Amino acid sequence: MHIWKRWVFPIIGLVIATVIAVSVAKLAFFPDEQSSAEQPWAQISDPVVSVERGSLVNQLALTGTIARDETYPLKSAVSGTVTTVHVGNGAVVSAGQVLFTVRLDTNRRLVDIVAPEAGSLSELALVAGQSTTVGEEIASLSPQRFHVLSTVEPVQLYRLIDAPTEATVTITGGPAPFACTGLTTQVADDGTTSVRCSVPGDQVVFPGLPVQLVVDVGAVDDVLVIPTTAVKGGAGSGLVWLDSGDGSEPVEREVTLGISDGSMVEVIDGLAQGDLIRQFVPGVAAPVEEICYEIAPGEQYCETGVSW
Repeated sequence: MHIWKRWVFPIIGLVIATVIAVSVAKLAFFPDEQSSAEQPWAQISDPVVSVERGSLVNQLALTGTIARDETYPLKSAVSGTVTTVHVGNGAVVSAGQVLFTVRLDTNRRLVDIVAPEAGSLSELALVAGQSTTVGEEIASLSPQRFHVLSTVEPVQLYRLIDAPTEATVTITGGPAPFACTGLTTQVADDGTTSVRCSVPGDQVVFPGLPVQLVVDVGAVDDVLVIPTTAVKGGAGSGLVWLDSGDGSEPVEREVTLGISDGSMVEVIDGLAQGDLIRQFVPGVAAPVEEICYEIAPGEQYCETGVSW
């Protein structure tokens, strides 16, 4: 036992220490060429797409509501004295129904003031024996006319350039889809942008009903198309970036654009089939992709990631 402690164990320890020292020296001064060559690496590249031919349908589907047309004032067209008031405040009247009878100041002739259209009266301002003059507001009329109003993102107004004057309205649980006319776009004082069209008079609707509004702006076949993400601009003209595929900087190119379906856009001039362009405008993040996981019954956790 004395020999093991004095000679064997120290020799074994010395051998182990020598092996460790040699290994460290090899790693420090003679790195393995193969492991060095296989070090992980990454390269960020900008995705490119090829200009292809395809078909596009510019159909804008919107949600909206039924609303009654705006109340407007009724003004007297004559000067005289009211002899008879035929209706009361809040009355529902039909087109041509007599509202007041006035004795003219000029020839004392009696004249009936009638409703210009069907609707509900409010804010009656005349009583029997009262004088009235031309241009005086005598009541307000809320017409029995309705329209569809749909709020849109301001950028969607570009897709409505050269849009038709009518759209298709669908009411869940209501009548068959019908056409609304007089399609217009409007911008409110607060900057809210919306689309409006008139409901035909023979359709039975009610204020507040939710609707689906579909506007068919146009369609094209066998044209050059590219992703809208590749274009800076988009309303009639824009800029794209040609990619040579050899790693050099992309070349900016101006293009003339046609209709868009929101994700693809028609190229009228500036590119040829097969050209390679950057899929995303340089310096702009790619669309954020949201991934959701169910972490408990009825409860989800969502996370997003952005690629450049």
